[in-house]
Amino acid sequence: MEFVRIGLIGCGSISDAHLQAYASNPQVRLTAVCDLNEERARQTAEKYAIADVYGDYRELLASAEVDAVSICTWNNSHAAISIEALHVGKHVLCEKPLCKTVDEALAIEQAVRESGRVLQVGYVRRHASNIEVLKRFIDAGELGELYYAKASLIRRLGNPGGWFADEERSGGGPLIDIGVHVIDLCWYLMGRPKVASVTGNTYRKLGNRSNIENFSYYQAADFDPSVNTVEDMANALIRFENGASLAVDVSFSLHARKDSSQIAVFGDRGGAEIEPALSIVTERHNTILNIDPQLTTPGFDFIDSFKREIGHFVDLCQGKGENLCPVEDGVDMIRLLNAIYRSAAEGREIRLDGGE
Repeated sequence: MEFVRIGLIGCGSISDAHLQAYASNPQVRLTAVCDLNEERARQTAEKYAIADVYGDYRELLASAEVDAVSICTWNNSHAAISIEALHVGKHVLCEKPLCKTVDEALAIEQAVRESGRVLQVGYVRRHASNIEVLKRFIDAGELGELYYAKASLIRRLGNPGGWFADEERSGGGPLIDIGVHVIDLCWYLMGRPKVASVTGNTYRKLGNRSNIENFSYYQAADFDPSVNTVEDMANALIRFENGASLAVDVSFSLHARKDSSQIAVFGDRGGAEIEPALSIVTERHNTILNIDPQLTTPGFDFIDSFKREIGHFVDLCQGKGENLCPVEDGVDMIRLLNAIYRSAAEGREIRLDGGE
């Protein structure tokens, strides 16, 4: 197809990142937008000069003017919308997480196979330019066998409230919202090994801390300080069948001095710090070397990464390239996240390799 005609479903905050990236792509025509709040959909349509506005996603999916959709809705609606979109012949870019439950994930995977359409999971950090650089080093064997990774994404005051804080709609708190990004990134760089077991903890000690004054933080459009049914923070140790392991901790709310983001992977020939900026550590001639790649953006560039993610999706819709974020990876991640939540609830290790 000469142009990919895009419909966007869900006009929340993340939708702007999608729409800006689509609008800057010469192979795209933005043709339709949908939101439960039709006034918000109309405002979005005016901003991006989109002709068709809907309040029901089914009507958008029925449009012959839409080839592919971005799904930017609540997590609990991802499965239903993805499956229906695939069955009516639309390609799908589904924001992370793929869905809430393993059963939903498997149903989406089946729909992908039956429809023959593209489904790309919204793991935007895989598309970052610094990750592309690091992946070249890893694929060339520069770091050797990656056997350990750690990821920490700490917000001291960062519960957005609204649907993010409603477990029914979101599926959980920081683990499934921001943790999915850093867990997936490490897992991807480590070669996507099969998970053997997880041990996880979740804590609900501080709530959304809506009592805090004199310090601003992002709030969802439907923020309600009286509603919060998700965890404040979570941590986990993930063991893989190849012997590698990943330690992770994430928070919406924590008595930390400052927000922080630290991601690193370690191999038997070298290691790499990914955030706050890409740096590679190795040794030559019995000497440790710290290598700082000279990059325009050594850290995670939010806007550019979305442009690259959207560009990849458009290419896939046009039959070009191989899916960097296939549905199978989305299924595995939901299985992993659910296991961490289960481990925390039951207070024990959960095995995913059939060892239970």
